[in-house]
Order: sequence, then C-alpha cells, then structure tokens
Amino acid sequence: MPKDIPNRPRYAARLNAFKASLPPDGRDTPSLLALVAGVGGIDAADLNYPDQVSSANEGEVRRALDAHGIHLNGLAMRYYGEPAFAIGAFTNPDLTIRRKAIDQTREAIDICARLGAEQLTLWMGQDGFDYAFQVDYARAWDDTIAAMAEAADHNPDIDIAIEYKPNEPRAYALMPDIGTTLLATKELNRPNVGVTLDFAHVLYADEMPAHAAHLVARHSRIMGVHLNDGYGKRDDGLMVGTVHPVATVELFVELDRIGYDGVIYFDTFPDHSGLSPVEEARTNVMITDRLRAIANTLRDDKDLASAIARQDGAVSQRIVAKALFGA
Repeated sequence: MPKDIPNRPRYAARLNAFKASLPPDGRDTPSLLALVAGVGGIDAADLNYPDQVSSANEGEVRRALDAHGIHLNGLAMRYYGEPAFAIGAFTNPDLTIRRKAIDQTREAIDICARLGAEQLTLWMGQDGFDYAFQVDYARAWDDTIAAMAEAADHNPDIDIAIEYKPNEPRAYALMPDIGTTLLATKELNRPNVGVTLDFAHVLYADEMPAHAAHLVARHSRIMGVHLNDGYGKRDDGLMVGTVHPVATVELFVELDRIGYDGVIYFDTFPDHSGLSPVEEARTNVMITDRLRAIANTLRDDKDLASAIARQDGAVSQRIVAKALFGA
C-alpha cells in the first residue's frame, strides 16, 4: 500500500467479471469471492441482489466473506432477471409487479443490515422508455420517487445510492444524468439518499467526472464511486485510466477535496475481450494507486491552483503532464 495515499479507500471489483475463470457449474458467489481475494489489494465487495446474494445463500456468503477477509460494502439491485420487469421496475404500469420490485428492494435492504453492509445501490436500467407516447412521464417520475422514498424509509441506517446512466437497456433512462438525478435526491429529501458515480456512465452522459462529483457533493452525497474508463459512446467498462488518465486524476483530486473515503469499485469488463479477470483487476489496483498518488501531489499544488484560478489551461496541463509523465 503506497504510504503517500491518505485514507486509502477499500477497493472492490465486479464479481461477474471473474466468471470466465470458472467452469459454468462452479460460478457460485463464494467461489467468485475466493478469486477476488487472490487479486491482492482488493478487500471489499458489492454484490448483486438477487443473483449473487439473497436469503437463499445469505449464510454461505457471510462465511465466504469472513473466510477471505472481505468487507461487504453494499448490495446492488438487479431487476433484469425477471421478464416482468422488462418495461419497468418502479415505473411498471402493473401495480402488482411494481409492488414486487419494491418488496424485493426492501428485502435487499434487510440483507444489507444483517450482513453489515452500509448501502444499497439502485441502477434503474429498466425504468425508462423507448418511444414517444409510450409512458406517462409524470406518473413514471412520481411512481419512482414514491418507491425510492419507501426504500429509504424502510431502514434509515442503510444508504440508498442512485446510479444514473443515459440509457441501456431502455433507449432513454428516467434518470439519465447528474442534473436529473440531483432533482430526484432533492425531491426525496432524505439524509440516507445520495448518488453513486460511475466514471463510464458520466462520460456517456457527456459530463466531466470531477464536475459531476462537485455537483453531487454540493447538493447531495457521494455514496459510491464506480471506476473504469471508456470512449464516451457506450458503457465500455475499460481498465482505469487507460483512456482518460487526466480526467481520472482530476476526479481523485476532487474526491480528496470533498473528503470521500468510501469504497472504489472497479466496474470493468475483462470478460468482454477475454482478458484474465485476475490480471485485469491487478492492473486496476496498480493504476489507481499510481493515479491517486499523483492526485495527492496535485491537490495542494500552488502553481496549479494559480493556473486554475486564471483559467490558464496551457500552464495547468503542463503541470499535470509533468506529474503524470515526468520532466
């Protein structure tokens, strides 16, 4: 662990990425956690509910976490496993199906509490629309806010983090960007509701990660950071800092200023291109440690602060380039 990184957050990795290393009949959550534990430098996990953890395997998962010394940061809701949720979970026009989504969310919150996790992440991929004249926008928004409020009130000790994304699988997401998401947190007006920033989602939304982080800290709370990279045209899930190293360093500088000391979750997709999940995760840890160390040197750099104050992009880029690439 680099000594020049203060308050180093725990690192977590996307568990599904490790499935490629196991035979189809051996891809249970404890086996995946064992692979993650072998990476080195990763000591936290976010698990998907209900496909990776549920009441059916809760005890088994608890024992695996304890055995490998992995802290359960939180759970992430996944509604995509049921065909009934294809046209919406919280926005589903069928009240029975919508109630099922809310009840599943409440059950996940209960599991969070029992396993000592701090938060539940809501990525509402199914809640959106594909065509004009397909949904009642007011009803879809009201139903989503009401459902999120019910989830937040179910256990105020568990944080509810909204992870936004412009689209996929729906053509348009109900909460596609930082502005819309912050409107939702304002309407919800609950201390245990905040935002998870996914670096590739932010790029995909045509936003600057550090700027988005500042806005969240100004108007809500950053509850999670999903780190990856991409080209901004889709959710690429590339390794950290491989496309946007400067923007990644700037995000780290902003997170340090904000005081974020939570988990950094590597939401990357080695399985899409046949990379070794273990080696890919090790690369994420190495690059992240390096970029965070650089961010630590830049955070209080007076020359950089002066260049930023006068919006001198030429000078600021030279300072950052020297820190990144040497003299």
